[in-house]
Amino acid sequence: MTKTKVAVIGLGGMAQLVHLPNLSKNNDAVISAVAEINKNRLETIANKFNIKEKYKDYNVMLAKCDIDAVIITTPTNAHKNIAIDCLKAQKDILIEKPLALSHSETKQIINAANKYKRKVMVGMNLRFRPDAMLLRSLISSNEIGEPFYVKCGWIRRQSSTELWFTKKEMAGGGVTIDLGILILDLALWLLNYPQVDSVTTQNFYHNTKTVEDSSVSFIRCKNSSLINIETSWSLPSERDSFYLNLYGTKGSASLNPFRVSKKIHEQYVDLTPSRSTTYSNAFKKSYTNEIKSFLGAVQGLNPVFSPADEALSRMKIIETMYKSASNKTEIKIK
Repeated sequence: MTKTKVAVIGLGGMAQLVHLPNLSKNNDAVISAVAEINKNRLETIANKFNIKEKYKDYNVMLAKCDIDAVIITTPTNAHKNIAIDCLKAQKDILIEKPLALSHSETKQIINAANKYKRKVMVGMNLRFRPDAMLLRSLISSNEIGEPFYVKCGWIRRQSSTELWFTKKEMAGGGVTIDLGILILDLALWLLNYPQVDSVTTQNFYHNTKTVEDSSVSFIRCKNSSLINIETSWSLPSERDSFYLNLYGTKGSASLNPFRVSKKIHEQYVDLTPSRSTTYSNAFKKSYTNEIKSFLGAVQGLNPVFSPADEALSRMKIIETMYKSASNKTEIKIK
């Protein structure tokens, strides 16, 4: 099979630690070019990964290079313009979360994808955790009945120390955009994306000024299911804490650690597999699975697993979370 020719725009931490290493190890891809406005970073990273085609201006790269797809890992405020330019140049794209700064910008990217008939995948890597995919399969086969409540949270250090990361006009928000959007997507995906009815959120600014460093939300869905999310960069914790507990009418399940319990003849039976993946391995595997899925979508072997259309409804919820926190009240989603 012909290898997919991939370019990467933006050579920050996600590109350096995740996408470039995974692409370089993938037999179905070749890194054809990179683009980065920081000249020193561009030279250093291109040399490290032996990438000969390197550009400060991504538009020059799009015009000159023979590439099939682009991975966008720039600050969020640059996503919209870069994405639309890539789509216009007839490239499929994988873009890191969030897809854009706002619901409006997200819609513009989707309109461009439809206009130019290209594929857009959003980097929702938690869906690609092996344990999450197994849990989704168990839910789909009705092993734990109808899911009605998800309690989840993620407490860890700030994901990036780059200056743009805590500037609202560049990042779009704080811990909600960094961690909350991922765990929100995971909960909605496990529940098969129910329509959300209302949102109640409280944000905290203990160590930050313009963006929140802790957030707690209750999300009510129109099918009566409920999602409780807590995320933080600042809550005291000796180590990263990521958890998801899901309750169904016939049983329950959890991630990190992976556990499954099913009610059989009025007793709960442990259905947990004897082997379970560790948190660190599951997290690393999520990114390799994500890249494989993206390359498969570009090659026409599988559909886009985390499409832009879902990002539109997800961004609507995120904006409602911020509105609820600002107004200090429950907000209905129309």
